[in-house]
Amino acid sequence: MIAWDRVNELRDEIGANDFDEVVTLFLEEADAVILRISRFAGAKALECDLHFLKGAALNLGFSDFANFCQDGERRAASGDLEVDLAQVCASYQASKRAFALGCSGAHAA
Repeated sequence: MIAWDRVNELRDEIGANDFDEVVTLFLEEADAVILRISRFAGAKALECDLHFLKGAALNLGFSDFANFCQDGERRAASGDLEVDLAQVCASYQASKRAFALGCSGAHAA
């Protein structure tokens, strides 16, 4: 669910203080997108929101969530609005929980 090697690599690259800021910013921005994401906004808006979430998720190691976003992004890009947004949102919430648990436990550097 979480690519801990990516998390640790990012922490090593930017340092612990900047890492905490990046995590906070990602979670704030992702929370906002998750709250507004909707197929009713149209395919292009859905594609853009999923693209943003995918990129941020990959950067922070949320690998399963990134995969759901990528699948939805591809579907929206082709005009398919039947993206399972409940699955996307559930994956995000599960990833956040796993990340928080991992950072406070065994996976923290």
